[in-house]
Amino acid sequence: MEIEESCRRDVMTRLSRVQGQVAGIIGMIEEGRDCADIVTQLAAASRALDKVGFKVVANGLTQCAVAVERGEEPPMDMERLEKLFLSLS
Repeated sequence: MEIEESCRRDVMTRLSRVQGQVAGIIGMIEEGRDCADIVTQLAAASRALDKVGFKVVANGLTQCAVAVERGEEPPMDMERLEKLFLSLS
């Protein structure tokens, strides 16, 4: 199942931000910054990645719901979507 275009753009924007956060964390480590500051930034990056994952799963759920509503075969079975969702928790 492919990610819809509007979702793809949003996901790519979010991932670019996370990429910047990770680069910042690397810089913090290289500079010898306090571990509490580093962990705070790691937690923020982790939460941002989780949000991206949930956005992708929500996109899949939406595509499946629309397909079922139209009487079509969903692009992914619900069991697989559920496993993807649970892998984020």
